Amino acid sequence: MDVAANNASPVLIVGAGPTGLAAAMSLARAHVPVRLIDKAMQPSPYSRAIGIQARTLELLEQHRLVEPFLALGHRARVANLFSNGMRLARLDFDPLHTRYPYLLFLDQAVTERLLTEHLATLGVTIERGVELMNFAQGSASVQATLRRADGHTETMRPSYLIAADGAHSAVRHRLGLSFAGKTFEQTFLLADLHAETDWPDDEFHMFASNDGLVALFPMGHGRHRLIADHAIEPSAMAPPTAPAVLGEPLLNRVPPPSLDDCKALIARRVRERVDVSDLKWSAHFHLNSRMVDRLRVGRIFLAGDAAHVHSPAGAQGMNTGIQEAFNLGWKLARVLKSAAPDRLLDTYHAERYPIERDVLRQTGFVMQMAEADHGPLKLLRERVMPVLAALGPLRDAARLTISELSIQYRRSPLTLERVLDGGPRAGERAPDALVHVVDGPLGRAPGVGCIFDLHDPAFFSLFLLVPPLPVDDTPLDPAAKHASPPDADRDRMVAEIERLLPGAVRIWRITDTTGDGGPALSESYGRTRPSFYLVRPDGYISARGRTGTDLHALLRHCEAWFAVGGEIPEQTAL
Repeated sequence: MDVAANNASPVLIVGAGPTGLAAAMSLARAHVPVRLIDKAMQPSPYSRAIGIQARTLELLEQHRLVEPFLALGHRARVANLFSNGMRLARLDFDPLHTRYPYLLFLDQAVTERLLTEHLATLGVTIERGVELMNFAQGSASVQATLRRADGHTETMRPSYLIAADGAHSAVRHRLGLSFAGKTFEQTFLLADLHAETDWPDDEFHMFASNDGLVALFPMGHGRHRLIADHAIEPSAMAPPTAPAVLGEPLLNRVPPPSLDDCKALIARRVRERVDVSDLKWSAHFHLNSRMVDRLRVGRIFLAGDAAHVHSPAGAQGMNTGIQEAFNLGWKLARVLKSAAPDRLLDTYHAERYPIERDVLRQTGFVMQMAEADHGPLKLLRERVMPVLAALGPLRDAARLTISELSIQYRRSPLTLERVLDGGPRAGERAPDALVHVVDGPLGRAPGVGCIFDLHDPAFFSLFLLVPPLPVDDTPLDPAAKHASPPDADRDRMVAEIERLLPGAVRIWRITDTTGDGGPALSESYGRTRPSFYLVRPDGYISARGRTGTDLHALLRHCEAWFAVGGEIPEQTAL
């Protein structure tokens, strides 16, 4: 597909990091033209974010992109926290109900390369050496002035602008948005090196002590990422030339850490055998915990580090940015096709801002507790945490939070919730399940498949769950009878939804089946039959209910939010 062939005004994306790449991918998949620019001539050489969470992997799977990440990444299934030589907690990710019960470690540079290569298959290439110099908003577009590395300038009128240009976002500065928060007083050390240890290479470890914090994350083949705080004394640094932010090495203020520096830190803080060698890259960093107070200003949206920066605790930052991009992409696509009202775009802030705020609070608290060398936080870490970590429900909550499988939009105006017998609620992620397809779009013949294989992130997916086939029917027989009797009212309502969302929804009639390849449909989606689940392009459930009684409410919901000219139902108004 050549996205550039579309004559519509493109969306301009500023910044070609993971967030900008994901935004371009989401839009291009929906056949929306994009221009993706980055003022850097080459991708960043720094190995920054390395952790890819289970929820991000699920979304990459639905974009048909997860396999190269799995092939190149290293899987860590267990997290360990030590304090002054004692293990306080051990968190195993295996119980997670996902195909990816682990944290995948992969260089950010490789993540960007894989996203860039996939984006090229959608007809989009990064325009490097191109800087956004100025912009002004109009009623129907944004006037943007671009400058290339050779000095050539260009004026364009994108329909919308996505600022994914990092923590020093020029777009954010020109909009005059506050970036409220705080800067951590201490500096941090990051290093990529080889480490010989006595523990399995599918576990990562964090060591808190009175001297400070050290964390070691396995990258595969003995290679590790080392993070430590209090890495240098403030007196050792030259005066700053600009405000320091997360992800910016202090290259001009202090020499990078040496291998001996890393060895000394580990010797003081880790009471386990760790022999390090072969230092590949290192730097000192400052960390911030900051965020904007709004994610939309007219036709301009902020995402990723341009909108929030915080501690790397829990490996949340890059994942948060990628998921923001997927959240925004489908909404922009729907509005740009003149198929949905502008108020749909307001839900980007409504849905994502609370999540960003919680990420800042959680990562800041975890960092403060891990670093505490006295007082209540140290007491909480060393006395209370072991007790809490032994409680099954709290361990489950921690797994879901870290993996980002717990992210939900239940309070979003885009949700229509009806009570069913089990299954995920509207606003929650749509889990995978093994199903028998009775019939589907594009002439899909009956057969066995998985929800993630059926869902295409360029479309809504309406899953109609019908009673199982009679036992004397053969599920894989294309001539098998329908799993439920004809229902004229149901078919009429489904046809109305297809008319309301032309070319934007794919309807699947599915039922239960047995076999390997995924959890059972009843386990993932409850036992109510017949019922329906409307899955948004970003893999979250927009509506659910009973096929016999709630389809009219679904029609009104789609008419209000996903089609032009609809009225907002009173109970879901913003």
